[in-house]
Amino acid sequence: MARLLILTGPQGSGNHLFSKIFALHDKVFGWKSLLNTYWEGHHHEPFAKYWTDPELLHEFDWTQKEHYVTSISCPYVNNKQPHIPKYEKFIEIASQYCEVSVAILGRDSNILQYQQQRVRKKHTTPMALDAFQHLHNRTFISLELLYLYKHSYLEQLKHDLDWPIAYQHPEIDEILSHDTNEKYIQDVNNYWLDSEVHRAIEQSGYIYRPCIGSCIAKVLEIR
Repeated sequence: MARLLILTGPQGSGNHLFSKIFALHDKVFGWKSLLNTYWEGHHHEPFAKYWTDPELLHEFDWTQKEHYVTSISCPYVNNKQPHIPKYEKFIEIASQYCEVSVAILGRDSNILQYQQQRVRKKHTTPMALDAFQHLHNRTFISLELLYLYKHSYLEQLKHDLDWPIAYQHPEIDEILSHDTNEKYIQDVNNYWLDSEVHRAIEQSGYIYRPCIGSCIAKVLEIR
């Protein structure tokens, strides 16, 4: 029986990024056109019209592949209006043709709020969290872990999801070359807890050497 993986998350949680990576595998029917550009609107996603009207899934050709991936943010925008995806109806109909599972994307909650207010002028994560409570057969995957562990994290996802992921594909390094979290990160100066941490380090027999031009410190063990 064919399988369908639904990638969904709050607005700005990495739908485009994960869609690209999951589309890299030859055995997967996914958002292939996204591989040819940095970004494109969600109306180009292969299942976009089926999210608007899940009844149309009866017309979809389920013989093309054994593995299908669809991506939808929560809420998504259609005709300039936000909509909660019709998860229940979509899964009900799709389940007649394939085994359906859900991967819920996660990102730092503060960055999500900043991103949503910057792009959508509204904090929409609470809407998504409420909608996700009604989803079953789900796995949580993380944008931060992807940027941190890269190929190793994708290899682990391959096993956790039991899903074909081209975790060694040469394009992954290019896809992950720019961490989209960077624009939200600022140096922290004179944070009250830092002095206490530095004092504890000195008392434990470690030498603290601050990095020039950065709030990040290296701790070198005395040998």
